[in-house]
Amino acid sequence: QVQLVESGGGSVQAGGSLRLSCAASGSFVSINDMGWYRQAPGKQRELVATITSGGSTNYADSGKDRFTISRDNAKKTVYLQMYSLKPEDTAVYYCNAAATYYSSSSWTLNDMVAWGQGTLVTVSS
Repeated sequence: QVQLVESGGGSVQAGGSLRLSCAASGSFVSINDMGWYRQAPGKQRELVATITSGGSTNYADSGKDRFTISRDNAKKTVYLQMYSLKPEDTAVYYCNAAATYYSSSSWTLNDMVAWGQGTLVTVSS
């Protein structure tokens, strides 16, 4: 019902910046909370930042003051602007979205969570 496609990952030197984008497509009634998570090699996936449909944001301590999450509801896109990148920011970054869709088989509104395929961010020292 919802497909998420991330873009903007790449390699950057420490202190550099990157901007990730994630566009939602598919058949749904609404996109609710959206967020970014990351998974470093050998580690569990962790929260980076989230944003509600109204624009309220939440950040993990690791990204506070360096990362900014934003969204364009008309474009169904969420962004993650990352500044002052550090080698420890190296990870695969995943987009996440909570959505509501209509099920024609059950004639009901249902909630779902979608994940993107991930985009690799590599920060070298």
